[in-house]
Amino acid sequence: MKYTTALFFCGLLTAMSAAAQQLPDSAVFAQAAAAVTYKAAITGDMRAITMPAAPEGYRLLLRGTDRLPVIDANGNIHTPLVSSVVKLYFVLQRLKDSATLDVPNLTVTVPGKYESGSGNTAPGVIPALREWYGGKGSYQLAAGTSLVIDPVYAAALLPGVTAFQQDLQLLTGGTRYQVRKGKPGKGDIYFTLSSPDTSVGEEGYLMQITDRITIQAPHHKGAFWATRTILQILEQDAQHRHIPQGITRDYPKYAVRSFVLDAGRKFFSIDFLRHYVKFMSYYKMNDFHIHLNDNGFAKFFGDNWDSTYAAFRLENTTYPGLTAKDGAYSKREFIALQALADSFAVNIIPEIDVPAHSLAFTRVEPQTASLTYGRDHLNLDSASYRMIDNVFREYLQGPEPVFKGAEVHIGTDEYAKKEAEKFRAFTDHYIRFVESFGKKVRMWGSLTHARGNTPVKSDGVTMNAWYNGYAAPRDMIRQGYDLISTPDGWLYIVPAAGYYYDYLDVQRLYNKWEPNMIGDVTFPMGHPQIKGGAFAVWNDHPGNGITARDVHDRVFPAMQVLAEKMWNGHTERSSYNTFRPVALQLGEGPGLNMRAKVTGKTTEVLAYDFASAADNSGNNRNMQEMHQALLTPDKTLLLKGGRSFVQTPLTEIGYNYTVQFEIKPAAGNKPNAVIFSSPDAAVTLLQQETGKLGFTREGYHYYFNYRVPVNVWTTIKITGNNKGTSLYVNGKLAERLEGATIAFSNTKDKIAKVQTLVFPLAYIGDKTNSFAGEIKNLKVLNTVED
Repeated sequence: MKYTTALFFCGLLTAMSAAAQQLPDSAVFAQAAAAVTYKAAITGDMRAITMPAAPEGYRLLLRGTDRLPVIDANGNIHTPLVSSVVKLYFVLQRLKDSATLDVPNLTVTVPGKYESGSGNTAPGVIPALREWYGGKGSYQLAAGTSLVIDPVYAAALLPGVTAFQQDLQLLTGGTRYQVRKGKPGKGDIYFTLSSPDTSVGEEGYLMQITDRITIQAPHHKGAFWATRTILQILEQDAQHRHIPQGITRDYPKYAVRSFVLDAGRKFFSIDFLRHYVKFMSYYKMNDFHIHLNDNGFAKFFGDNWDSTYAAFRLENTTYPGLTAKDGAYSKREFIALQALADSFAVNIIPEIDVPAHSLAFTRVEPQTASLTYGRDHLNLDSASYRMIDNVFREYLQGPEPVFKGAEVHIGTDEYAKKEAEKFRAFTDHYIRFVESFGKKVRMWGSLTHARGNTPVKSDGVTMNAWYNGYAAPRDMIRQGYDLISTPDGWLYIVPAAGYYYDYLDVQRLYNKWEPNMIGDVTFPMGHPQIKGGAFAVWNDHPGNGITARDVHDRVFPAMQVLAEKMWNGHTERSSYNTFRPVALQLGEGPGLNMRAKVTGKTTEVLAYDFASAADNSGNNRNMQEMHQALLTPDKTLLLKGGRSFVQTPLTEIGYNYTVQFEIKPAAGNKPNAVIFSSPDAAVTLLQQETGKLGFTREGYHYYFNYRVPVNVWTTIKITGNNKGTSLYVNGKLAERLEGATIAFSNTKDKIAKVQTLVFPLAYIGDKTNSFAGEIKNLKVLNTVED
């Protein structure tokens, strides 16, 4: 024992001495890196940068820039339209041992082809254009405008141009625009992949706007992003016709601009996902990461794994019981989703999350469950490998696999730390297994948490770096992983959970964050292993009443801001005060209105006095089809129960709204008799279990503690916002369904009970179970009136 102790102290002293010797040398190295400067001016005739001088004993290596289409990773200069600021990323290499150290970004200014003049200012779009040189006057979209494709590149361009044609038609109220091959004429929009400027990369484009629009890009993705710019400019023009003349050279700062949606703990319809492809594309967000399986927390299900919610959202024929019964995507639907995404320049990243978050798997194959760490953990023995091999194989094998894209996410987060070696072996196996089908692998960062000796492949693997305690970013970079910045403390939305964010702090994000920041670690701009960023929605609390509309209400403002931060980062032009007005003018893209926003000449967007079918709000939203319903001489609408309704031009109205009406129900209405309905929701006179006024949406049934009296007139006002729904009766607040929680006997923790409502307006009454009685003086406002 004494001998061992003596050896220990001897070793400790030796280590301390070595550290003392290294410290001055490290400090000298850091001082040398910090002292590097760039003094040479860049002139217009230079084709490459001049390398700055390295201190004696070192050499400088250029590793990247934050504006590769202006100065590429080899130091070559590609002349921008106007003067542009570029940050250079060098590492300093010590010659005696080849050790390297990051040099703080060196900033240079590259002169442009044109001097900033007095032409048109850059149009406000999200994300903002990287380069703009303004002309005079404006281009005008006309009914005779053709979308003209260079015949040489027709096969590559046609899907995107066809999508653009459909979007233009939606935006401009049905005007049809011809798609043809050939040469453009005045007023046409021309697309070619014969670009004089290949430096803008796969997603960049050059667009010249004169009396016609010419779009030149090296790749069809860049040509498609140009169409999103055009659509956003037209959306903000009252006539949807005018675009300021000028030239833009546009390209992203980060290659991966991602959104992660937890569909495992909350089902989102395939239509919702299809809408999201288009919505993300509208803001040039190119990476839709769909988390296909997960489970709730056992403590909210009586600590009973048999009762704990779990779901896998994709059709599976090898294990038919794996496919969720309460909502899943068929293989055909998922393949079609990816095909749609391809035409909108969006990558679908499917995630199968193992070996934690795996209750859906262990419920089907109980022998795969861990008896030590809980049944949401695979036990990492042969049964687990066999099952997960089979699951991945089903979606990856064959000439037409279900997972069509280049990348697949294998999960690998938050597994029990004590099993680090087995976890690391499991992770390495699935990296190599998925790669054997020709795919690249993404994974969650957990290898700092799961330290060990078992090697895990890093070459060609991309990691979502979400929490630095689980994956220290600098260490992961040293190991060779590419990183997607996904910091939970900045970018995690967990709706109504009371932790992380309910809504992201978008102004703080705009002013402070971009993807080179991962938690408290900031990498130099232009670091080639920082591929981009991702923000996420995690639906941790199944059963809390959150709807797809509620999720979207949280995502929408974040998508706008993070699109800007991932395409542009922070620039000398960045100003939230300038950005915000543009954000308020832009929607979700042509044909989309998931927030159910309704506008009008005033806050009153619909008004029926039922003297006629006319809308008295001045917005010309007259009543449409009428079935088994009657406008009475007393200016009321009489509904007869069953299939009895009036159709309106509005499907619904989203937050914030007020709907007011007077109602006189007849006696004898059936349970769940409907006053207002839409495909997604219903307001019911008699909730099934209570006989009280209530509403239904996404399988949740809520009611107010109020029964509407029969055969008398009552004035009802319902208001709704993103927090809840309120009922006023005869001018007085009756109840506010907001802020409720659900308690559990086995834990002090609670979850929210979200009782929001996007108000249904497609029908007054219903196609199957309308209420019987009369209604009058209906008013709908796009504001909350207390």
